[in-house]
Amino acid sequence: MDNSTDINDNSKRQPFLSIIIPAFNEEERLPDTLHRIITFVKSQHYTVEVLIVDNASTDMTGTVISNSVPSYPFFKSLYEHRRGKGAAVRKGILSARGEYILICDADMAVPIEEVEKFLPPRINDYDIAIGSREAPGAQRYGEPLYRHLMGRVFNVIVQCCALPGIHDSQCGFKSFRRAAAHDLFSVSKLDGWSFDVEILYIALLRGYRISEVPVNWYYGKNSKINPIYDSWQMFKEVIKVRWNGLRGLYNIKQNI
Repeated sequence: MDNSTDINDNSKRQPFLSIIIPAFNEEERLPDTLHRIITFVKSQHYTVEVLIVDNASTDMTGTVISNSVPSYPFFKSLYEHRRGKGAAVRKGILSARGEYILICDADMAVPIEEVEKFLPPRINDYDIAIGSREAPGAQRYGEPLYRHLMGRVFNVIVQCCALPGIHDSQCGFKSFRRAAAHDLFSVSKLDGWSFDVEILYIALLRGYRISEVPVNWYYGKNSKINPIYDSWQMFKEVIKVRWNGLRGLYNIKQNI
C-alpha cells in the first residue's frame, strides 16, 4: 500500500502518530510550518494525523488553518478558547488518536524530522520521550546567552522543586504513548507555560518511564515568551505544581 493510501485511511483506522501543534497568533510562521509538516507526512510509510489547535488567536491564524485543513485529510482543526499553551496542548492531546502523540511548537524550533529519534525502532522502552537541549549530543543554534542562562536557572529551580534528574523540561518537542498522554493530561491543572513541569511531575508520581532525547534546537527570534513576566509566572506555577502534589490532587488514577 502506498503512502497516499495510508494518509487517506487515517479516518478509518488508528494513526501511528498524532502531531499536536498549538498555535496562538501564528499567522506569519504557520504557513511555512504547515508546508514542512505536509512534506514530512507525505514522506512517511506510517499513518499520521496532524491536530492544529487555535488558542483563541486574535490575528489570521484561524484563517490560515481553515484554508489548509480541507486540502489534506490528515489535518484536523481544533479551537481552545482558554488562553495558554497548556490548555491548547491538552485540547489536542485528549483529541488525538495516534499510538504515539507528539507535541511540536509552531515555530519548528526542533525540526519535525527529529521525531524519528522518538519512535520505534530508534527508541522503545519509554512512556514519555522529551526533547532535550542538554542531553549528550544535543545542539543549540542561535540562542542568546541571556536566554540560555535564564533557562538553566529555571531548570535548577524545577529540579529542586519537582523534577530531580530531568535536565530540560521546557523543550517544546515531546512524544507520549497514547495511554500515558491521555492519563496525564486528564488530571493536569495548569493552562500556562509550565504545563510541561506539571505533566512530568505527575508522570514521576505514577511511575511512567521518561527518556531525554538529544535534539537539534534553533532559537526563534519571534518567541512568545516575555523573559521577565513569563519567567515569574512560570516560577509561581512550579510552586503550584509542588503544592498540588502535596495536597494529593494528582493521585487519582483515571480510566482512559
